[in-house]
Amino acid sequence: MARYLGPKLKLSRRVGVPIADIPKHTARRQLNAPGMHGYRGRRPKDYGIRLTEKQKLRYHYNVLEKQFRRYVNEASRRKGNTGEVLLQLLESRLDNVVRRVGFVRTIWAARQMVSHGHVLLNGKKADRPSIAIKPGDVITLKEGIHKVVRENMESLAGHIVADWIDLSPAELTATVTAPPTADQIPFEVNTNLIVEFYR
Repeated sequence: MARYLGPKLKLSRRVGVPIADIPKHTARRQLNAPGMHGYRGRRPKDYGIRLTEKQKLRYHYNVLEKQFRRYVNEASRRKGNTGEVLLQLLESRLDNVVRRVGFVRTIWAARQMVSHGHVLLNGKKADRPSIAIKPGDVITLKEGIHKVVRENMESLAGHIVADWIDLSPAELTATVTAPPTADQIPFEVNTNLIVEFYR
């Protein structure tokens, strides 16, 4: 299946939680089930519960199923809790780091900014949103996008930058100081159900 290009709010309504931290998604009335009266149908089975949990994470990080399965396989190969390693892999994607810093409001805007070549990683152009960021990496922006980013940052006045990123707002530079941990991720998801889904 190709990348979803339809209304993003439908994704939040489908899984029942806001997948983007913007008022349109976080408004309580918006998260009713799709349909005129919010009909939910029958109670979901175990498979449906695990599927919904997996879709929550996929939509939040804007990755396709094939990519997501690769991340799950990689997480299961590495040492440690598979669920926590999976979250760490997804959280350290370049497009997600751009979002966590507050340069843009949503993951879709972050992906577009990276794909269009506005982001520099350690001084070199990085136009792949899935690049894995490591501690010590420095993210800067091209001059042409500074005005737009400053406007975005003003509109996100209450935005809290993740603890594992050091932001310099004057120069619009972000440095990754440590790998992200599961408790630093501002999105509630049960990773055990996701790991069970793929077993």
